[in-house]
Amino acid sequence: MTELSSERYQRLNAVDVVETTRTLQRRVTARFPDRGLCHVADELCRVARQVADSASTARVRLRRIRVGSRALSVVVVLITVAALALTLRDAATNGPERSFEWLPLIESMINDVVFAAIAVFFLYALPNRMERSYLLGQLHRLRSLAHIVDMHQLTKDPERLHPEFRSTPETLDIELSTPQAMENYLDYCSEMLSLLGKIAALCAEESQDSVILDTVSTIEALTTGMNGKIWQKISLLPGR
Repeated sequence: MTELSSERYQRLNAVDVVETTRTLQRRVTARFPDRGLCHVADELCRVARQVADSASTARVRLRRIRVGSRALSVVVVLITVAALALTLRDAATNGPERSFEWLPLIESMINDVVFAAIAVFFLYALPNRMERSYLLGQLHRLRSLAHIVDMHQLTKDPERLHPEFRSTPETLDIELSTPQAMENYLDYCSEMLSLLGKIAALCAEESQDSVILDTVSTIEALTTGMNGKIWQKISLLPGR
C-alpha cells in the first residue's frame, strides 16, 4: 500500500488532469455561458483527452516500431557480414594475383560497410524521431492554445473599473462591469494556463528526448509568464 501511494505522487495522473479540465470547463460555462472563453475551455478539455488517450497507444506503437527497427537493423548487419564473408572467400580463392588489384575490392567492401552503418543508424534512430515529431506537434498545439488564452485576457483592463476611468470611442465593451466578474474571468484564464503547462508535462511523461523536455520547459515558462501578467491585473482591481 505504501509503495502504491508513493508511486501515485511520482508522476502525473492523466485521468486526474482530464477531470480537472472538465471541472474547469463546467465552471466557466456556468459563470460565462455566452463568452468565447467557454469555447477555449471546450478545446482545452478536448486536447487533454486526446493527450491522455494517445499516451498509452503511443507507447504501444512506439514499442512496436522500436522492435521492428531493431529487427531490421539485425537483418542489415547479418546480410552485410554474409556478403563480406562471401566476397572475401571468393577473393581468397579466385582473387587478383597482384596486390594493387585488391584496391577496388577493398574500396567496394568499405563502401558496403559504410552504407550498412548508415542504414543501421537510421533504423536505430527512427522510433525516437517519430516520437519527437508526434510530441512536437502536440506541444505546438498547446503553445498556440496558450496564446489564445492570453488573447482573451489581453483586453480585460482593471483600469476601466476605477471611478476615474473615461472611455473613448475606441474603448472596447468587455461586458465585465464589476470587479468580481473580471476577477473570475481572469482567474479562469490563469487556471487554463496552469493546466496547459500540466498537459504539456503529461505529453513528455514517458519521453527522455532533450528536445521534447526543452520544449515542455519553454511552454511552462511561457504559461508562467502569462500567469504573472494576469495576477498583476487581479491585484489592480478595485477593492483588493
